[in-house]
Amino acid sequence: MNLSNLKPRPGSRHRIKRVGNGESSGHGKTCGKGHKGQKARSGGSIRLGFEGGQMPLIRRIPKRGFNNAEFRTNYAVVNIGELNDRFADGATVDEAALLSAGLIRKPYDGVKILATGELHRKLIVAVNKASESAKAAIEKAGGSLTLK
Repeated sequence: MNLSNLKPRPGSRHRIKRVGNGESSGHGKTCGKGHKGQKARSGGSIRLGFEGGQMPLIRRIPKRGFNNAEFRTNYAVVNIGELNDRFADGATVDEAALLSAGLIRKPYDGVKILATGELHRKLIVAVNKASESAKAAIEKAGGSLTLK
């Protein structure tokens, strides 16, 4: 086995559609674009919602409501089952420890602990939020939970 006899797996690569290559190709003459008109021209695509110059529906209907998503608190979510592998008994689990352990990727607005999985270690957890069932699981394992 060497580089000269490597091939892609059968079926993993598809033939490209070569349009405009004669009548027998099945995509000759108009190349699947129909006859004339704006959509048959090169670069002739119209944007979504365009109604030929008529006032579009999205602008005819009045605006309603608001979106507060820009101001919401974005929590990094960590499940208690993931804490078993990364931390020893008696370890303190906070945002910095979770970052260094690779359980969260970047500093969020805070960390929330959820109860998916089982906790077998006695940990001191200091986070912003935790579900009731996660709190119960941490205390059942002999650890403690403090909310910042």
